[in-house]
Amino acid sequence: MTEAIVNVNEQGRIVIPTRIRQQLGLVAGSKLVARLEEGRLVLEKPEDVFKRLRATFDSSDSLVEELLNDRRTEAAHE
Repeated sequence: MTEAIVNVNEQGRIVIPTRIRQQLGLVAGSKLVARLEEGRLVLEKPEDVFKRLRATFDSSDSLVEELLNDRRTEAAHE
């Protein structure tokens, strides 16, 4: 794990140290998503947030297929 102590200036800005920026592939203009998590500031690339959320909500079962099967079963019993 790479760690560094950073300072917060009067405008609330911090500088991400060079070695961390390089490891993350961050360049000028890169965007990060900031969130507060259990008292910690977490910065993530938007694509990493998307992957994390997709893994959380992705299911091998199609909700559409499940709904269609339910409707078919109901129609068969009518």
